[in-house]
Amino acid sequence: MLLRALIVEDEPLAARRLADLLARQPEPLEILGTAESVAQAVGLLQAGPAPDVLFLDINLADGLSFEIFEQVPVRCPVIFTTAYDQYALQAFKVNSVDYLLKPIDEEELAAALTKLRERLPAAPAPAAAPPAFDPALLAQLMQQMQQATPPAASYKTQFVVRVGEHLKVVPVEQIAYFFSLEKATFLQTTEGRKFVVDYTMDQLEGLLDPRRFFRLNRAYLAQQAAIQDIIHYANSRLQTVLKPTAPDAQVLVSREKVNVFKSWLDR
Repeated sequence: MLLRALIVEDEPLAARRLADLLARQPEPLEILGTAESVAQAVGLLQAGPAPDVLFLDINLADGLSFEIFEQVPVRCPVIFTTAYDQYALQAFKVNSVDYLLKPIDEEELAAALTKLRERLPAAPAPAAAPPAFDPALLAQLMQQMQQATPPAASYKTQFVVRVGEHLKVVPVEQIAYFFSLEKATFLQTTEGRKFVVDYTMDQLEGLLDPRRFFRLNRAYLAQQAAIQDIIHYANSRLQTVLKPTAPDAQVLVSREKVNVFKSWLDR
């Protein structure tokens, strides 16, 4: 049985890697499309054809992927692809939602697809009601994921960067924030220096202690000490002022992340 998949992922490199891994499976999946935002995902689901499985990142370009379920019926199984740790995602397992941690391991992907095929009926089943995703529960889960505290050893304490022909070690205490620009990821130090790092923003989100760093939006992941000011902005969003000054004139926290962000600050 040829399975059809829809990939919802706002990091192009991560989306391409997942598509490549799916193509290398013994039973390759047909990729119906790739969306990098809630709006694009809703459009693809409404246009059809319906996928057999939905690979879903949590943080998207225009908000949280959970909004998709509020705008369009999703009747296929969902596999979350996320940088959040296993401890925090136990709540998703209780709700029979599978997940893969980034960077995605090919063997874990194969196991998830095997499990998926075992659960699918041999013949098409009548359309069922969409999964009951409670918005209040989802907000609680997001807060849980931000506040989960696995052993400190599981988080990076320093990064090795290249300076000309030399290597330099930068402790996380000296990092103000990370940002992405023109398909590259940069580390910004508290002293105002920036270095290229070989990680995507999604990977960094899983490598850094969430008690210290917060993913403000798609392009910025900041340490709390680097957030110098927070200003109310249009459409219930927040604008953050970072130090050192960020390359972007406005570093916004999306409306969907505002409550989680406030909870992260108020600990």
